[in-house]
Amino acid sequence: MRINNEFGYIEIAPDVIAGIAGYAASSCFGVKGMTVRSVADGVAHLLRRENMSRGVKITEAPDGGINIDLHIAVDHGINIASVCRSIISEVRYHVEQLTGIDVKNIDIYVESIKAD
Repeated sequence: MRINNEFGYIEIAPDVIAGIAGYAASSCFGVKGMTVRSVADGVAHLLRRENMSRGVKITEAPDGGINIDLHIAVDHGINIASVCRSIISEVRYHVEQLTGIDVKNIDIYVESIKAD
């Protein structure tokens, strides 16, 4: 992602944005963590803290800005709609504040529900 200003430009790698989004999403109440779906068996696997960006996909929006896809696991017994609204708000806030890039759309895929 490239941001132009009067002094030149700033280039931010998609992995940096994915890391910010993954950290913001996983810090929300009710989120067990980020997930990635295994190609071999099709099962969603919970990622450790250092791999959170693997559960995030960043794409550039056609009209400027970015779109974010998040793959998450949530706690059993929580209201998924409320948690997703909280995640969308937190991720949008953190990405826009830390990078200055407009977040157009955030899609959340709940891959699994984990019991304690």
